[in-house]
Amino acid sequence: QVQLVESGGGLVQAGGSLRLSCAASRNIFSINTMGWYRQAPGNQRELVATTSGGGRNYADSVKGRFTISRDNAKNTVYLQMNSLKPEDTAVYYCKAVYRSYNYWGQGTQVTVSS
Repeated sequence: QVQLVESGGGLVQAGGSLRLSCAASRNIFSINTMGWYRQAPGNQRELVATTSGGGRNYADSVKGRFTISRDNAKNTVYLQMNSLKPEDTAVYYCKAVYRSYNYWGQGTQVTVSS
């Protein structure tokens, strides 16, 4: 089992930056895939970025602006978000895929004002 706790969300002006953190309850070296998803009001949850086996995958809407990284020593995955836009406003969730099960954090709100 894996518990995930996100932090780092908040209110920022358009063009600003935020860094989200996702702390895992177990050694993330043993977790193959970790990622960030987001859900805006009235929308479905969508993929933002994932890291798996050394590779990284990004949604087209965030490419060049967001960077996912993982620190195995701290059991933490990060999402650096630059050049934020109002359309990035959403609840951001961390996800871990461990032994074929999906684990989710509770989410952290990101609000980008225009």
